[in-house]
Amino acid sequence: MPRQGAKIGQVSVPAGSTLPSFHIPVEERHVHTETRRSLRAVAEAILAGPQHRLTGSIRLYAAPDGFRTGPLGAPDRFIAVRGLDLVVSNAADERVIPVRGTLQELAEQAGVDLGAPVGLYSLAPDALAPTDTLEVDADAAAAIARAIAMGDEACRRFREMLAADDVDAKPPTLWPEHFDIGITLEDVNYGVSCGDDLIPEPYAYVGPHQVRTGAFWDQTFGATRLVEDLAGVPDLLAFFELGRARAAQDPTIPTAERTDGS
Repeated sequence: MPRQGAKIGQVSVPAGSTLPSFHIPVEERHVHTETRRSLRAVAEAILAGPQHRLTGSIRLYAAPDGFRTGPLGAPDRFIAVRGLDLVVSNAADERVIPVRGTLQELAEQAGVDLGAPVGLYSLAPDALAPTDTLEVDADAAAAIARAIAMGDEACRRFREMLAADDVDAKPPTLWPEHFDIGITLEDVNYGVSCGDDLIPEPYAYVGPHQVRTGAFWDQTFGATRLVEDLAGVPDLLAFFELGRARAAQDPTIPTAERTDGS
C-alpha cells in the first residue's frame, strides 16, 4: 500500500477470510519480540502518553496497517503507526516519519512530548528507554498489524452479534500497556494480544474478571488460543462465543485458592 494518502480510521477484515500465517519460527522469535517491544514503546510513549496528557485517555485504536490515537484536540488530528512509519496528520496534511533511530529522536521528529502515561500503571521491565534504538522488522510489524486488525474486526462483530448494551460504546481499544486490543462484556474481556513474555506469538484471549476453573481455562487469567490456529475472524468469533458460554457455566475460583496473586 502507498505510504501517502491512506486514511486513518477503521480497519476491516473480510468475513470468512483466512489471514496469512501468524506462526513465528523459534529462530525468528527474537525479531518478533524486538519489533513488538519497539512498537509497544511507540504506542506508550509517543501515542498514548501525549494523548493522555492532552485528553486524559490512553485508549488507542486499530488503523490501516497499524494503530492510532483518538482525536488529539481536533477531530482530524491523529498520530498513527502505519506499517514502518509514524504518521502525524491533521485536516490539512500529514507527515510520514520512518520508525527508526531512538524513541527520543522519533518523538522529536513527530513534535510530541515523549513519555508514557504517568500514574496509571507500571512500565514493563523490558520497556525501552528514550535513548534505546527502535528495532522494527517489516514482516513482524505486518504480523502485528494483522493481529490487531483481526482482533478489531472480531470484537466489533461479537458486540454487534450480541447486541450488547453493557459493552463500552467506544471502538475496541488497543491498550498500550499490554499491547492488546479488546472489549469487555458482562465482566469478561475478549480480545487479541500481539504477544507477551508468557506467549510470544499473537494470541486470542477470553479473560473473566472473576477467574473460572475448568478444562477450557488454560491460563491463570483465562483462556487463550494462538491466532495461527484460528482460520480468520469466524474462528475467533467461535472462540469468543465458547468463552462466553464457559464463563457463564464454569465455577469461579475462590480468592484463597488463586495462584496469580490477585
